[in-house]
Amino acid sequence: MAAVKQLGHLVLRVGDLEKSVNFYTEILGLSVTTVRPGGMMVFMSARGNASHELALIDAKGAPKDAREKGIGLVHFAWEMTSLEELRETYQKCIDQGMTIDGIADHGVSLGFYFSDPDGNEIELFHELPPSEWPQEGYLFAGEFPGTLEGQVGEKLTDARL
Repeated sequence: MAAVKQLGHLVLRVGDLEKSVNFYTEILGLSVTTVRPGGMMVFMSARGNASHELALIDAKGAPKDAREKGIGLVHFAWEMTSLEELRETYQKCIDQGMTIDGIADHGVSLGFYFSDPDGNEIELFHELPPSEWPQEGYLFAGEFPGTLEGQVGEKLTDARL
């Protein structure tokens, strides 16, 4: 059976394209790979070998907060290369005065949640190599062997889904 390999890309409508581009470049370290002629769409990547993982569309006049829709994107997650880089970015968000919506211990990964300027929820996470995953049972049931600056991640409960 065919299966997807990894997240390919996300497309978001944003209320302030310049502010969003600055957020994704300055906070997450993405690079602009190309801009659609006319400037209404910006393509961004975290890797040098991808056309984009994120595309932003200028949507002036749209609802200011993505959460107002009710149905739609819950969050999107970017995997960090190492726990150290996750910690560094977590601290960068704190230093920028950003609100951290939660820290999650998914057993095989540790992550934290925050929102972009349009209210889209983002998770940044670091995942253990598959050789360290549990061999039986629910993959996300264990405890991640680390913290974010001493902050222990919470387990996801059905009430938070």
